[in-house]
Amino acid sequence: MARILQDFPGISLKAEDMDGKIDFVRIFGRTGAVHIEIGSGKGTFLLGQAAVQPGDNFLGIEWARKYYRHAVDRIGRWGLTNVRIIRTDAAEFLTDSVPDDSVDCFHIYFPDPWPKKRHNKRRFICSANVEHLIRCLKTGGQLRIATDHADYFEQIKMVLAARSDTLEEIDFIKPASAESGEWVGTNFERKYIKDQRPIYTTAIRKI
Repeated sequence: MARILQDFPGISLKAEDMDGKIDFVRIFGRTGAVHIEIGSGKGTFLLGQAAVQPGDNFLGIEWARKYYRHAVDRIGRWGLTNVRIIRTDAAEFLTDSVPDDSVDCFHIYFPDPWPKKRHNKRRFICSANVEHLIRCLKTGGQLRIATDHADYFEQIKMVLAARSDTLEEIDFIKPASAESGEWVGTNFERKYIKDQRPIYTTAIRKI
């Protein structure tokens, strides 16, 4: 019998309640470095990293309802108080709700590659969205990306290189929550490692 997934109002944010730019101090009830994961899936990265960085605040964005509900249930049952999750379109959320110079780190791990050429325009990491990522990052803030898709990775590098006036490449340091042999420690990564797919990573800093 499948376990019933619970909602935890202290963890889940509702897009319909967002009115203007988000106040991170208000939603977390404290100050602290802000990490945003775009495409949180079932919350594996959030769960692990928020546990080892209790002084930082983590916001996960997930569009797929079943993954969002699973992540809320997991985070809530673990009793982590430094995580919030919202089900919404990431690009719209960045544009409408995230203030300028407010984010310490964006984590984008295994975004949908939309592999068919006619669908490439749906990829999240594109010039328009990178402009919003730059706007939202604090000076010195970081963007960390991992993908298993070689073509998408080439596009990512091109898009980021085009903003070398504002972004500099830095070493990709794997999160403390990642296990041995992993780069980031997500469900998708574990599946891809089992399939022996190559993993591509990059990290940049706003200057």
